[in-house]
Amino acid sequence: MANTHVLFVEDDDVIREATQLALERDGFRVTAVPDGLAGLDAFRASRPDIALLDVMVPGLDGVSLCRRIRDESTVPVIMLSARADSIDVVLGLEAGADDYVTKPFDGAVLMARIRAVLRRFGHAAGGADAAGEPDGGPLRFGDLEVDPEGMEVRKAGAPVALTPTEMRLLLEFSGAPGTVLSRDRLLERVWDYGWGGDSRVVDVHVQRLRGKIGQDRIETVRGFGYKLRP
Repeated sequence: MANTHVLFVEDDDVIREATQLALERDGFRVTAVPDGLAGLDAFRASRPDIALLDVMVPGLDGVSLCRRIRDESTVPVIMLSARADSIDVVLGLEAGADDYVTKPFDGAVLMARIRAVLRRFGHAAGGADAAGEPDGGPLRFGDLEVDPEGMEVRKAGAPVALTPTEMRLLLEFSGAPGTVLSRDRLLERVWDYGWGGDSRVVDVHVQRLRGKIGQDRIETVRGFGYKLRP
Protein backbone atom coordinates (compact mmCIF):
# COMPACT_ATOMS: atom_id res chain seq x y z
CA MET A 1 0.00 0.00 0.00
CA ALA A 2 3.04 2.22 -0.25
CA ASN A 3 2.40 5.53 -2.02
CA THR A 4 -1.36 5.04 -1.82
CA HIS A 5 -2.98 8.40 -2.50
CA VAL A 6 -5.54 9.56 0.09
CA LEU A 7 -7.92 12.47 -0.42
CA PHE A 8 -8.78 13.89 3.02
CA VAL A 9 -11.58 16.47 3.31
CA GLU A 10 -11.75 18.01 6.80
CA ASP A 11 -12.46 21.60 7.81
CA ASP A 12 -10.91 21.43 11.31
CA ASP A 13 -7.34 22.63 10.84
CA VAL A 14 -5.95 20.72 13.82
CA ILE A 15 -7.57 17.40 12.86
CA ARG A 16 -6.67 17.83 9.20
CA GLU A 17 -3.02 18.59 9.82
CA ALA A 18 -2.52 15.98 12.54
CA THR A 19 -4.23 13.25 10.51
CA GLN A 20 -2.32 14.17 7.38
CA LEU A 21 0.98 13.87 9.26
CA ALA A 22 -0.06 10.49 10.70
CA LEU A 23 -1.06 9.19 7.29
CA GLU A 24 2.17 10.40 5.71
CA ARG A 25 4.22 8.75 8.47
CA ASP A 26 2.47 5.50 7.54
CA GLY A 27 3.58 5.91 3.93
CA PHE A 28 0.43 7.38 2.40
CA ARG A 29 0.48 10.27 -0.04
CA VAL A 30 -2.13 12.78 1.12
CA THR A 31 -4.09 15.58 -0.48
CA ALA A 32 -5.84 17.42 2.36
CA VAL A 33 -8.43 20.14 1.72
CA PRO A 34 -10.76 22.11 4.03
CA ASP A 35 -14.09 22.05 2.15
CA GLY A 36 -16.23 19.94 -0.12
CA LEU A 37 -15.89 21.98 -3.30
CA ALA A 38 -12.11 21.88 -3.01
CA GLY A 39 -12.45 18.16 -2.34
CA LEU A 40 -14.42 17.61 -5.55
CA ASP A 41 -11.84 19.58 -7.54
CA ALA A 42 -8.99 17.63 -5.93
CA PHE A 43 -10.74 14.33 -6.61
CA ARG A 44 -11.21 15.12 -10.28
CA ALA A 45 -7.66 16.42 -10.65
CA SER A 46 -5.82 13.61 -8.89
CA ARG A 47 -8.11 10.55 -8.84
CA PRO A 48 -7.01 9.30 -5.39
CA ASP A 49 -6.99 5.67 -4.29
CA ILE A 50 -9.30 6.36 -1.33
CA ALA A 51 -11.29 9.31 0.01
CA LEU A 52 -11.83 10.26 3.67
CA LEU A 53 -14.73 12.69 3.91
CA ASP A 54 -15.88 14.51 7.01
CA VAL A 55 -19.68 14.80 6.99
CA MET A 56 -19.84 18.42 8.15
CA VAL A 57 -17.64 20.46 5.81
CA PRO A 58 -18.51 23.80 4.19
CA GLY A 59 -19.21 24.45 0.55
CA LEU A 60 -20.38 20.94 -0.29
CA ASP A 61 -21.12 18.66 2.64
CA GLY A 62 -19.49 15.25 2.88
CA VAL A 63 -22.63 13.28 1.99
CA SER A 64 -23.22 15.36 -1.14
CA LEU A 65 -19.55 15.07 -2.05
CA CYS A 66 -19.74 11.30 -1.64
CA ARG A 67 -22.68 11.19 -4.06
CA ARG A 68 -20.75 13.27 -6.61
CA ILE A 69 -17.73 11.01 -6.29
CA ARG A 70 -19.87 7.89 -6.58
CA ASP A 71 -21.44 9.24 -9.78
CA GLU A 72 -17.98 9.25 -11.32
CA SER A 73 -16.03 6.48 -9.62
CA THR A 74 -16.07 3.34 -7.48
CA VAL A 75 -13.09 4.59 -5.44
CA PRO A 76 -13.45 3.56 -1.77
CA VAL A 77 -14.95 6.20 0.50
CA ILE A 78 -14.84 6.35 4.29
CA MET A 79 -17.07 8.91 6.01
CA LEU A 80 -16.01 10.63 9.24
CA SER A 81 -18.92 11.46 11.55
CA ALA A 82 -18.90 13.21 14.91
CA ARG A 83 -21.78 11.14 16.28
CA ALA A 84 -22.15 7.36 16.09
CA ASP A 85 -25.92 7.60 16.31
CA SER A 86 -26.22 10.38 13.78
CA ILE A 87 -28.49 10.05 10.77
CA ASP A 88 -25.46 11.34 8.89
CA VAL A 89 -23.91 7.87 9.18
CA VAL A 90 -26.83 6.26 7.37
CA LEU A 91 -27.04 9.08 4.83
CA GLY A 92 -23.33 8.67 4.07
CA LEU A 93 -23.69 4.93 3.54
CA GLU A 94 -26.78 5.43 1.40
CA ALA A 95 -24.82 7.95 -0.68
CA GLY A 96 -22.33 5.20 -1.50
CA ALA A 97 -19.73 5.31 1.27
CA ASP A 98 -18.12 1.96 2.04
CA ASP A 99 -17.49 2.50 5.74
CA TYR A 100 -17.42 5.18 8.41
CA VAL A 101 -15.34 6.14 11.43
CA THR A 102 -16.69 8.06 14.41
CA LYS A 103 -14.93 11.21 15.61
CA PRO A 104 -12.93 11.68 17.72
CA PHE A 105 -11.07 8.69 16.34
CA ASP A 106 -7.95 6.89 17.44
CA GLY A 107 -5.25 7.10 14.79
CA ALA A 108 -4.62 3.36 14.90
CA VAL A 109 -8.31 2.64 14.37
CA LEU A 110 -8.45 4.96 11.36
CA MET A 111 -5.35 3.34 9.84
CA ALA A 112 -6.82 -0.12 10.40
CA ARG A 113 -10.07 0.86 8.68
CA ILE A 114 -8.21 2.41 5.74
CA ARG A 115 -6.04 -0.67 5.28
CA ALA A 116 -9.06 -2.97 5.60
CA VAL A 117 -10.94 -1.07 2.90
CA LEU A 118 -7.92 -1.05 0.60
CA ARG A 119 -7.36 -4.79 1.10
CA ARG A 120 -11.01 -5.40 0.36
CA PHE A 121 -10.92 -3.37 -2.82
CA GLY A 122 -7.71 -5.06 -3.94
CA HIS A 123 -9.33 -8.41 -3.36
CA ALA A 124 -12.48 -7.40 -5.17
CA ALA A 125 -10.39 -6.67 -8.22
CA GLY A 126 -8.66 -9.99 -7.97
CA GLY A 127 -11.47 -12.41 -8.76
CA ALA A 128 -13.69 -14.90 -6.99
CA ASP A 129 -11.00 -16.31 -4.71
CA ALA A 130 -10.86 -12.89 -3.03
CA ALA A 131 -14.30 -13.51 -1.53
CA GLY A 132 -13.43 -17.06 -0.62
CA GLU A 133 -15.61 -18.59 -3.31
CA PRO A 134 -14.49 -21.35 -5.68
CA ASP A 135 -13.64 -20.57 -9.27
CA GLY A 136 -16.18 -21.64 -11.86
CA GLY A 137 -18.58 -20.41 -14.49
CA PRO A 138 -21.33 -17.86 -14.05
CA LEU A 139 -23.89 -18.51 -11.33
CA ARG A 140 -27.58 -18.02 -12.15
CA PHE A 141 -30.40 -17.15 -9.80
CA GLY A 142 -33.54 -16.53 -11.80
CA ASP A 143 -32.81 -13.63 -14.13
CA LEU A 144 -29.67 -12.75 -12.15
CA GLU A 145 -26.28 -13.93 -13.45
CA VAL A 146 -23.13 -13.58 -11.35
CA ASP A 147 -19.74 -14.23 -12.93
CA PRO A 148 -17.19 -14.50 -10.07
CA GLU A 149 -14.22 -14.82 -12.43
CA GLY A 150 -15.12 -11.93 -14.69
CA MET A 151 -16.49 -9.91 -11.75
CA GLU A 152 -19.59 -9.12 -13.78
CA VAL A 153 -23.27 -9.16 -12.90
CA ARG A 154 -26.22 -9.18 -15.26
CA LYS A 155 -29.92 -8.91 -14.62
CA ALA A 156 -32.22 -10.04 -17.42
CA GLY A 157 -29.15 -9.86 -19.68
CA ALA A 158 -28.34 -6.23 -18.84
CA PRO A 159 -25.10 -5.39 -17.00
CA VAL A 160 -25.41 -4.25 -13.39
CA ALA A 161 -22.85 -1.75 -12.09
CA LEU A 162 -21.74 -2.59 -8.55
CA THR A 163 -19.15 -1.00 -6.31
CA PRO A 164 -16.40 -3.37 -5.10
CA THR A 165 -18.08 -3.57 -1.68
CA GLU A 166 -21.43 -4.45 -3.26
CA MET A 167 -19.70 -7.05 -5.44
CA ARG A 168 -18.05 -8.69 -2.45
CA LEU A 169 -21.37 -8.73 -0.64
CA LEU A 170 -23.08 -10.38 -3.60
CA LEU A 171 -20.26 -12.92 -3.91
CA GLU A 172 -20.80 -13.91 -0.29
CA PHE A 173 -24.50 -14.43 -0.93
CA SER A 174 -24.07 -16.20 -4.28
CA GLY A 175 -21.46 -18.55 -2.79
CA ALA A 176 -24.06 -19.85 -0.33
CA PRO A 177 -27.52 -19.44 -1.90
CA GLY A 178 -30.36 -20.23 0.45
CA THR A 179 -28.05 -20.04 3.48
CA VAL A 180 -28.74 -17.40 6.12
CA LEU A 181 -25.68 -15.20 6.58
CA SER A 182 -25.50 -13.27 9.82
CA ARG A 183 -24.54 -9.62 9.94
CA ASP A 184 -21.47 -10.53 12.00
CA ARG A 185 -20.30 -12.96 9.32
CA LEU A 186 -20.83 -10.38 6.60
CA LEU A 187 -18.96 -7.73 8.60
CA GLU A 188 -16.04 -10.12 8.98
CA ARG A 189 -16.02 -11.45 5.42
CA VAL A 190 -16.96 -8.36 3.43
CA TRP A 191 -15.74 -5.50 5.62
CA ASP A 192 -12.73 -7.36 7.01
CA TYR A 193 -13.69 -6.52 10.58
CA GLY A 194 -11.78 -8.65 13.04
CA TRP A 195 -13.81 -7.00 15.78
CA GLY A 196 -17.42 -5.98 16.30
CA GLY A 197 -18.89 -3.60 13.77
CA ASP A 198 -22.02 -1.56 13.19
CA SER A 199 -24.77 -3.63 11.56
CA ARG A 200 -26.05 -0.48 9.85
CA VAL A 201 -23.15 -0.84 7.42
CA VAL A 202 -24.51 -4.23 6.38
CA ASP A 203 -28.16 -3.21 6.33
CA VAL A 204 -27.63 -0.15 4.14
CA HIS A 205 -25.43 -2.02 1.67
CA VAL A 206 -27.98 -4.84 1.43
CA GLN A 207 -30.63 -2.23 0.60
CA ARG A 208 -28.37 -0.69 -2.06
CA LEU A 209 -27.69 -4.13 -3.52
CA ARG A 210 -31.40 -4.98 -3.58
CA GLY A 211 -32.04 -1.79 -5.50
CA LYS A 212 -29.70 -3.03 -8.23
CA ILE A 213 -30.43 -6.77 -8.44
CA GLY A 214 -34.06 -6.88 -7.33
CA GLN A 215 -35.81 -6.18 -4.05
CA ASP A 216 -36.98 -9.78 -3.62
CA ARG A 217 -33.66 -11.44 -4.47
CA ILE A 218 -32.20 -11.05 -0.95
CA GLU A 219 -34.50 -12.11 1.85
CA THR A 220 -34.38 -10.77 5.39
CA VAL A 221 -34.50 -13.49 8.05
CA ARG A 222 -35.49 -11.53 11.13
CA GLY A 223 -33.20 -11.99 14.09
CA PHE A 224 -30.62 -13.90 12.04
CA GLY A 225 -29.50 -12.08 8.89
CA TYR A 226 -30.01 -12.33 5.16
CA LYS A 227 -30.06 -14.99 2.46
CA LEU A 228 -30.01 -15.05 -1.32
CA ARG A 229 -33.03 -16.73 -2.90
CA PRO A 230 -31.72 -19.61 -5.09
